[in-house]
Amino acid sequence: MAVSSLSKLLTFSFSLSVLTSLVLAHEFSIVGYSPDDLKSIDRLVDLFESWMAKHGKIYKSFEEKLHRFEVFKDNLEHIDERNKKIVNYWLGLNEFADLSHEEFKKMHLGLKVELPKIRGSPEEFTYRDVVDLPKSVDWRKQGAVTPVKNQGSCGSCWAFSTVAAVEGINQIVTGNLTSLSEQELIDCDTNFNHGCNGGLMDYAFKFIMDNGGLHMEDDYPYLMEEGTCDERKVSDDESTFTIQKIRSY
Repeated sequence: MAVSSLSKLLTFSFSLSVLTSLVLAHEFSIVGYSPDDLKSIDRLVDLFESWMAKHGKIYKSFEEKLHRFEVFKDNLEHIDERNKKIVNYWLGLNEFADLSHEEFKKMHLGLKVELPKIRGSPEEFTYRDVVDLPKSVDWRKQGAVTPVKNQGSCGSCWAFSTVAAVEGINQIVTGNLTSLSEQELIDCDTNFNHGCNGGLMDYAFKFIMDNGGLHMEDDYPYLMEEGTCDERKVSDDESTFTIQKIRSY
């Protein structure tokens, strides 16, 4: 199909895709594809439209949409080539499929924040009375890892790392796997940590210890941006999910 035909096809669907994107919530998931999608421009455009609707994508102009379509096509070709060579995992189209490699790195990687480190415990960690350790343990299979979460473009990896560690040790000790709130750390742990601009797990662990626990994800959901600390939630003992006490780190 000629470029003009492609332009007409994308132009025809532009207004529809904007309306569809406006009513669909953001969702973090993988869109599948068929290798045959790369053989037909019509199927490729349909796949692009489905992917846009799935992830609530809205473009400001037809020119931007056409550019993103070309990037999407290049990424799909790369994905398809990789899937032909690998057998132990499969690649699909996630929410970043309309970004080039350089754009993705610029937008989502490379956060560097200088933070003073908390003075560590004088006690060095040692195994005590432990024998016959396995060579490896997959805590996912042991039920100690919650489903994959998406931090978005917020530089909150420190909060996700902290929460994942606490969720895991809580399940190991109590047998209950509960998804906890990263947003509470982002909003409320602000003495040394900097929300979406980075932080350290050490400070977050101390915040949880001083706060007596952390809310469940459902009670204090993630926003992908900095919010205002909900003092009512933090001080409401009845709604606070008290986790396994952290004595040191």
